[in-house]
Amino acid sequence: MVWSCMLGGLLTMAAVALADVLMNRSVASWRGLVFVLMLGSCAMLMTSLPALWFPELSPTIWLTLKASLGPLCGALSLIYLGLWLGTAAEDRVVYYCLAWGATVLIGTSVLLAFWALNYEGQSPEDVIKVAAGFSGAAVLLALGVSVRAHVLGDELARWMVVACVFLAGMSLGLYTYTLHPAWFGWQGMALTAFCTVAYFLLATALAVRRNRQHRKLLRLAGLAQGADPATGLPTGSVLLSKVDDAFWRGARMHGQCTVVCLHLHNLYELGESAGHRVDQQILTSITARIRRAVGFRCVVGLYHPRCFVVVISGIKHEELVERTVLRLRMVLSKPLNVVGLDEAFHTFMPRYGMGVVTVHAASADPVAVVDEAERRSWENAGSAPPAAATVF
Repeated sequence: MVWSCMLGGLLTMAAVALADVLMNRSVASWRGLVFVLMLGSCAMLMTSLPALWFPELSPTIWLTLKASLGPLCGALSLIYLGLWLGTAAEDRVVYYCLAWGATVLIGTSVLLAFWALNYEGQSPEDVIKVAAGFSGAAVLLALGVSVRAHVLGDELARWMVVACVFLAGMSLGLYTYTLHPAWFGWQGMALTAFCTVAYFLLATALAVRRNRQHRKLLRLAGLAQGADPATGLPTGSVLLSKVDDAFWRGARMHGQCTVVCLHLHNLYELGESAGHRVDQQILTSITARIRRAVGFRCVVGLYHPRCFVVVISGIKHEELVERTVLRLRMVLSKPLNVVGLDEAFHTFMPRYGMGVVTVHAASADPVAVVDEAERRSWENAGSAPPAAATVF
């Protein structure tokens, strides 16, 4: 029962990792899926549940799998830990330790597989004991590397130390259960299952957090093509492609699409007195306000530094557009505080124009629609209500 509960938790995390692959299709997503599948399969193999499901397989095959998968998963964990810590660029000593450690573990896994396949002795547990020793060494190396990273200033590394402690509990419990199942009561199995699920949850959360940090740094460094470095919003051809995608979704739903352009007329006025760094603060705050007003299903982009674009697709009720425009006007009509070069707070009162254009999604040209909405935003300067939405 305990192992079945652990299997349910691992399958849930595998399903989440698979969904992430299908949605993002990035290297990091595939890496997470391989990590969950490999280590999860190894953990379940050590519980002997698969042997109950497939009794027709010979004991030699189960011995080979148990002996080889442990060190192989240890090598995978060390490789992923090195990527997560960024040791190739920041700590060459640790990088070589992890690289050589992973290489030794892969070689050990192959040798143990050959040994288990050709083992003719009376104590097959000896093969498992050797695998347990190498797996334990991998856990200790990962723990030491994580502690070193924490000491050197990596703030997330302290949680990786905790994850390594859970990994140690998982490895100790699973190998002990495999070698001496009579020692284990339900309490030991429950503790091992808890350590296993906790390790996977914490490792996955840390991987997501570090990937988010890398994406943020990439955006701030200006290396993300087609995105504004201050706000992260799509710009240029990337924005127009997203508008085209929104139109395509609207056409599939046999609905209309509405493009709202918000032109911030006084973006640069406060910079003359408070310093030009306030412009980025204003853009970031306005972006957050717009996203809160329209939600996460609408396309939000930056046509140029003073013109925000919002696309509402698949419209079948005009009240939806009216409510969205009303929320936008409410959040944009409030003043915001920014910090100038003199380290003092300055109040910025947005003065904007809004242009609203509704189109039949199936026959709309993204460039023409956005240009028309921008022209209307210029005409509706200040805080005047936007021109009535039109269909063309």
